Amino acid sequence: MDKTIYKNRRNNLKDILPENSVLLIPGADLQYRNADSTFPFRQDSSFYYMSGFCEPESLIAIVNNKDGINSIMFVPPKDKLKEIWDGYRAGPIGAVEDFLFDKAFDNIQIDSMLPDILYGSEQVLYPIGKKSGFDQKVIDWTTAASSKDRHSKSINIIDASSLIGNARLIKDDHEIDLIKKACDISAEAHITAMKSVKKGDLEQHVESLYIHEFSKRGARYPAYNPIVAGGENACVLHYVENNQALNGSDLLLVDAGCEYEMYAADITRTFPISGKFSEEQLKVYEIVLEAMNAAIECVRPGNSIMEPQEISEKVITKGLVKIGLLDGDPEELHKSGAYKDFYMHKIGHWLGLDVHDAGDYMEGDDFMKFKPGMITTIEPGIYISSSMNVDDKWKGIGVRIEDDILVTDDGNENLTKKVPSDPREIESLMS
Repeated sequence: MDKTIYKNRRNNLKDILPENSVLLIPGADLQYRNADSTFPFRQDSSFYYMSGFCEPESLIAIVNNKDGINSIMFVPPKDKLKEIWDGYRAGPIGAVEDFLFDKAFDNIQIDSMLPDILYGSEQVLYPIGKKSGFDQKVIDWTTAASSKDRHSKSINIIDASSLIGNARLIKDDHEIDLIKKACDISAEAHITAMKSVKKGDLEQHVESLYIHEFSKRGARYPAYNPIVAGGENACVLHYVENNQALNGSDLLLVDAGCEYEMYAADITRTFPISGKFSEEQLKVYEIVLEAMNAAIECVRPGNSIMEPQEISEKVITKGLVKIGLLDGDPEELHKSGAYKDFYMHKIGHWLGLDVHDAGDYMEGDDFMKFKPGMITTIEPGIYISSSMNVDDKWKGIGVRIEDDILVTDDGNENLTKKVPSDPREIESLMS
């Protein structure tokens, strides 16, 4: 991996950091599962974006002053015994030589050195509220820095969440390549599942198939807890119990994507467990697919990020009227929000290092416009639970379709189109 990518990202902060300021980005800590057993370590995404460094309990301080950008990292100290048990540590020397930081120190020096680093600055910026206990540490360091000279200016504490998030919002070529790989691995897993799912399988069995397919293709972890929802379970938007047997007459909704070299994919497909859609299932599915295709068409530079949302709502409202689940004028029903009983979530979210990636959705008082390099999911759905006041033949049908869409200079690229979404193609694949 070319570490200059991360160094360049740090250097580019000179264009967005206020003068005479310090940006702090804390890394992730080990999280204990029980006793002395930890969960697999996963570095904080923003920390990784600026460093490429994957050791816990680390901290980045980026100083912007009259001398330009100066990057400092605090890392776990070299420790021969701990390295025997837990593996190699880069230490401060490795942080400078291998990760191209200007300076680096042992993390046990953070409390003693941070006040000196902050002293004389006008602002300290960091992602407020994102790491437990870190807010108080910043207050303590800032108070200690300010107390060094009663005549110095006070140091303002500023939330850097938007600054960092919007820096991550436009993906570079390296990131796009990794996300494309994550999407390709995830797509292959969905295709394999469509070919192999059968009546009587447990949702958990299907989940394990995805995890296996991810891992054997080079992605050890899912990007999020997979949703494997048979029948009416699909009407629970974040269903993750994944412990029920599959009924041959039901649909199966699977929302699953892998994480490849820290970058996420996010794909949802809904398909018939029997291999063939029923008449009612197909009618609902085709409405969602039409909304999906119409929304993707709206993802292009200069368009508001709300255009896909609005067009998906209108298509779904019109479709629900057509099949008799809503009654009235589609335009008036859309204005009144009648569709929300069936389609209650937003059309998508940013995708990158996190499956719900960093980055604002507003620019000033307006919704953001799509720009080349952004990646968004598009995921309309219709959910008809048994508690709804509709004809029994519709109850228990939950459909969502989701693809990952890269905004290009002249439109968009569907990164997950390899997985069939056309119902005829799905039935052919499953036959």
